[in-house]
Amino acid sequence: MDDGKRLSRIRRAAAVTGCVAALGLLPSAALATPGSGVTATVLAKGTSAEGLKIKTKGRTDVVVRTITIAPGGETGWHYHQGPLIAVVQAGTLTRTLADCSVERSSAGQSFIEPDGARKVHNGRNLGTVPVVLYVTYLVPEGDALSVDAANPGCP
Repeated sequence: MDDGKRLSRIRRAAAVTGCVAALGLLPSAALATPGSGVTATVLAKGTSAEGLKIKTKGRTDVVVRTITIAPGGETGWHYHQGPLIAVVQAGTLTRTLADCSVERSSAGQSFIEPDGARKVHNGRNLGTVPVVLYVTYLVPEGDALSVDAANPGCP
């Protein structure tokens, strides 16, 4: 192959490569369809220190609610029949778990509470400002959001 043809092929390959690279730099929003008439409000944002994995079985009610715990208040010992995701919007929630270990979650943090009678816990507000939680429950269809339980022997 002569040098002219080789140079022509190299130039053509460079041009194709450049075009492909340029397409990769275009923002993907340019390909999206625009929305209209939609508004959204972030109620709370929390970061989980660990990855989140949630699984449900069968028909599931998804319920979102705000929970406020006054200073000195507590939820009482209870468990959930489905997992929940919580975001702490304000204050610090102190949870005592079934094994009597204690977890604290402050504003800007999130956590998952697993389901089942063996996962009893009590949430308390030991601070001076209200604890505000945004909670998403994933419970079997028709089940209660929480079930009262006895203290498993924790102080």
